[in-house]
Amino acid sequence: MPRLLPRHLLVLAGLMGAVGVAAAAAASHGESRNLSALATMFLAHAPVLVALGLLAQERLLVGAGLVLAAGTLLFGGDLAVREFAGQGLFIGAAPLGGGLMLLGWLGLAVAGLDGKGRS
Repeated sequence: MPRLLPRHLLVLAGLMGAVGVAAAAAASHGESRNLSALATMFLAHAPVLVALGLLAQERLLVGAGLVLAAGTLLFGGDLAVREFAGQGLFIGAAPLGGGLMLLGWLGLAVAGLDGKGRS
């Protein structure tokens, strides 16, 4: 597996971590459920992407990380647009992002069962 894709996971993790911290700080100064949820999602998923970016060598693990990242970005992006523009990205963006996050986590579980992850 080329190291390029796992490095992309590290870039996404760093950006999610930074946005998550900023969203948490902004949410602490107001009553924004959107920013609070955005912070929670980004800060919960960024460490997983760091681990996958550093350790994933199998296609299934890298794929699970990419799906997890895509879902988190879509879900969080919808929350951010709702907060600042008053409407979502598109109809069903948050559920689609949530579904992708679930698939990413399930992909991680399948990789563990498959035994192709690091032992």
